[in-house]
Amino acid sequence: MRWSLVVPAKRLGAAKTRLAPLTGGGHGSGHGDGHGLHAELVLALLADTVAAGRACPAVADVLVVTDDERAAAVVRALGARTVPDEPDRGLNPALAHGARASGSAAVAALSSDLPALRPGELAAALGAAAAVPRGFVADAAATGTTLLTAVGVALDPRFGRGSAAAHAASGALALTGDWPGLRRDVDTPADLREAAGLGLGPATAALLPRLPRPAA
Repeated sequence: MRWSLVVPAKRLGAAKTRLAPLTGGGHGSGHGDGHGLHAELVLALLADTVAAGRACPAVADVLVVTDDERAAAVVRALGARTVPDEPDRGLNPALAHGARASGSAAVAALSSDLPALRPGELAAALGAAAAVPRGFVADAAATGTTLLTAVGVALDPRFGRGSAAAHAASGALALTGDWPGLRRDVDTPADLREAAGLGLGPATAALLPRLPRPAA
């Protein structure tokens, strides 16, 4: 089975607000306006995530849902497709829209902030997901979700606070395995330090020396 990955990408000015202290806050970081160092970090996280997805042998296609022109350009250069966020009603409607637009019977929604993701980890998780109608991988804190899968049924995304419990309550099966890079999403400077310990993708690794408060 080969999968279509759906990755959401917010407008850069609204993305990853809790990383603002790491990128210098309001002091030339560009946070809030979609430019500057903060935007570069958001784009690097996205690029490494999409590159790992594209390199995964179980993945046929990566589709990024975004209205941000810079994000769209970055992922297209990596070989991903893009569609606009036509619902424009938040994360879950965007993911449902992307799943429909993929045209695939095997769809997986993947977080956009997994800079330590390895293609082999993703392949193993998708292999486990192939055996169930809907499955999910919880994040490192075991409260959020980094991967949601659906085979032959609607994706029914329920991302947000407490999404692991919400996905389990909706009937999705929790998938478990030794997938540290898949579980380590990056919302805070501490998360980025942990991801760096696992080994970052090239885009995020190249940016680390420029951060005012290095993560590693």
